[in-house]
Parts: sequence; C-alpha cells; structure tokens
Amino acid sequence: MPKLGMEPIRRKQLIEATIASINEMGFANTTVKQISQRAGVSTGIIHHYFGGKEDLLEATMRKLLEDLREITAQGLARQSDPHQRLITLIKANFADELFSSESSVAWLAFWAQVPHSARFRRLQRINERRVLSNLRRDLKKLIPAEKVTETALAIAVFMDGMWIRCAINRELVTVETARRQTLDFLELQLARYGQ
Repeated sequence: MPKLGMEPIRRKQLIEATIASINEMGFANTTVKQISQRAGVSTGIIHHYFGGKEDLLEATMRKLLEDLREITAQGLARQSDPHQRLITLIKANFADELFSSESSVAWLAFWAQVPHSARFRRLQRINERRVLSNLRRDLKKLIPAEKVTETALAIAVFMDGMWIRCAINRELVTVETARRQTLDFLELQLARYGQ
C-alpha cells in the first residue's frame, strides 16, 4: 500500500519517467514496465495511481498542457497592451522551460496520436480553443473584426508549424529562430491591416 502523502510525488515521478521513456523508446514502444523501472517503482504503483498506461499517458499530456497554460496565464497577467499580450502568448509557446528535447519529443508523440485517440483529441481541442481564444481576444483590439478569426488561425498554424519544425530538427530551426520567425509573422499580419 502506498504511503499517505506520496500521491503527488509519485504522480510527478511517473509523469517524468513517461516523458523520458517516450523520448528514448518512442510512444509505441513505451511500456508500463519501462516506465516503472525508470521511476524505480513497481508496475502496481502505476496501476494504483493511474489505472493503466492510457491513463498515465493522458495524465502526462495533461501535465504538459497545464504547464503551458500556467506559463501563458502568468505572462498574460503581466500585460494589458493587446500587442504585448500577443507577443507574450507566442513567447510562452516557445518557453525554454517547456521546450526541452524530452518534452518536445513527448508533445510530438501525443500529437501523432490525436487522430487515433478520443482522449488526446479532446485535450488537443481544449488547447487549440484556448490558443485561438487568446489570439482573438487581443487581435480584435488591433485589426478589423472581419479579419480576427482568419488572422488568429494563421498565427496559430504558423506557430505550430515552427514549433514542429524546431522539435524535429533543432539544427535547422533553433528555439530562438522559431520564436523570432513567429513574432515576425505576427508583425506582418498586424502590418497587413494597418497596425
């Protein structure tokens, strides 16, 4: 029986082990046994806290999304100017603390599973709605109303594309380059409508 008060510690430990396993072995080859060995616990502990591999993988994706949400919310809370808020949103999506090699491999693995998993698809849609909502909120103060949705989608797609390109090949696209190119794209979109 697990010790009282250990649940948050064990959950964090198992999520970190999951990210490391996905980074090393790939999504399909990651097993509960590998995760438990990496975390230094029995497979029973994983089943106790998460129910099984799918629940653990979902919890891992939720943790990555929550980290992104927190960094974004903290940055946006410090800004009132809509232009600066858009810059902050983009920078949060390329934050160094979220964009480690291990976590970017885990993100890519989860995204690849979105078409095949209702759980991951739901989480991805929540994140997508959050990003688009944040973009639209500030764009509507800067560009004509009829262009807000289209522009928000263009920025989100560009940001995702740069993120993926960087995650796949950091020699070709560094995090700094991806961040800068996305910020440049934002400025081009704003200039297009006279801002």
